[in-house]
Amino acid sequence: MTPPLGDIAHLGHAQLFTPDLDASVAFFTDYLGLTGNGQDGDTVYLRTFDDYEHHSLVLTTREQPGLGRLAVRTSSEEALHRRIKAIEEAGGSGKWVEDEPGIGKLCLTTDPDGHEHALYWESEYYQAPQRPALKNQPQAKPNRGVGVRRLDHVNFLAADVLANAEFQERVLGARPTEQIQLDSGKIAARWLTFTSKSYDVVYTSDWTGSTGRLHHIAFATDTREEILRAADLAIDTGVFIETGPHKHAIQQTFFLYVYEPGGNRIELCNPLARLVLAPDWPLITWTEAERAKGQAWGLKTIESFHTHGTPPVA
Repeated sequence: MTPPLGDIAHLGHAQLFTPDLDASVAFFTDYLGLTGNGQDGDTVYLRTFDDYEHHSLVLTTREQPGLGRLAVRTSSEEALHRRIKAIEEAGGSGKWVEDEPGIGKLCLTTDPDGHEHALYWESEYYQAPQRPALKNQPQAKPNRGVGVRRLDHVNFLAADVLANAEFQERVLGARPTEQIQLDSGKIAARWLTFTSKSYDVVYTSDWTGSTGRLHHIAFATDTREEILRAADLAIDTGVFIETGPHKHAIQQTFFLYVYEPGGNRIELCNPLARLVLAPDWPLITWTEAERAKGQAWGLKTIESFHTHGTPPVA
């Protein structure tokens, strides 16, 4: 892969705002099985067992839920500066900060919708207090909750899907894999990848016309069976299930959507077997009529999937 495709190595971590930090931490540790890796005032750092960096998720106290920043690691120091130059040439700007443990300097910028992105290269590998049995795994599998493997993707709500998707493509170097196009010609959603995964980021049309909101963040499980188990754990522990388990038609992802106590939507997904290896992968377009058929096995998309986002709007 040559620049810009390949300049972004992978998603690093996401930050969520929550009005109930303790309850959100309990959800991610007890239900999803993440591990705490430090706290700084009203911010808690958590990690999945197979992410190699200091943290996969940052939880920060705010009055309203929503997404703070999405951090992406570049493939080199040179790639970082290439992307910063591309941001500036596109009329954007970057601000350097060094405010996260285990991470070097981050360059902060925003997409056209106002979602904050952080680009970085320098990163420390996580060293588990007790090494796992398999030396090629960052830490032992958790003995509680679902035990999600990694942060998988982020789905942004956006007032203008196409403008934001083109920011990912032209500025950060993502490539689109699938999209929804309405009869009017408007792009209602687009899935993009930085890697051989079928998608890393998604933009979905915000029906409220608002900007800067979050649809969901997703964590990957090893198998479909673990998502079924997650549904059982949810009803046993009072976690709200919005929809699923089921299979998406788009990207063929097996899914379960739940709400964490702060109000943010969380997806548990199993997309691990599907890769986009073709360098000339054609963009798959789904029509309004095709989407009206529902998900892969016929489950209709529920209304809240189009209306619920964070922070909430009247």
